[in-house]
Amino acid sequence: MLALRLNDKTMGLIYADIELLNVEDLVLARRNFLDVDDIKRIHLNMLVDTGSYLMAINENIQSILHLPFIERRTIYLANDQEDQYDIVGPVEVRFANRKSVCNAYVLPGGSPPLLGAIPMEDMGIIINPQRQELDIIQEPFHRLNTLKPYPGGK
Repeated sequence: MLALRLNDKTMGLIYADIELLNVEDLVLARRNFLDVDDIKRIHLNMLVDTGSYLMAINENIQSILHLPFIERRTIYLANDQEDQYDIVGPVEVRFANRKSVCNAYVLPGGSPPLLGAIPMEDMGIIINPQRQELDIIQEPFHRLNTLKPYPGGK
């Protein structure tokens, strides 16, 4: 990989401090079936990857969060290699004062976890390439595009 340097910073790779939480545990805690301190969670410094739609965690993170298996799906990697990976979730993603709920695919072993484009957009965060960090947009931009009203709606 080619990386440029500017002011002693390597350009091209951006990481963010992210907290991941098991959504099923959050629901149980909300209903007083689980103590808040027992919610499975992990704090990570994740690689920001807008080329990935979904979020990716590795097997080590999955062994901590114990997210439920959803399905096995073919994923195409950046090197055009395709392989089957487990999709797990839901997982709550937290960055600064923002949060999103999404699914994640599980990469082998200790592969670097990736924060993908969908949770970033849902949280209203963008990459600031000059500062090499994530920025928060004032309000997340959510648009529901409909061509015609929902059947039975007005």
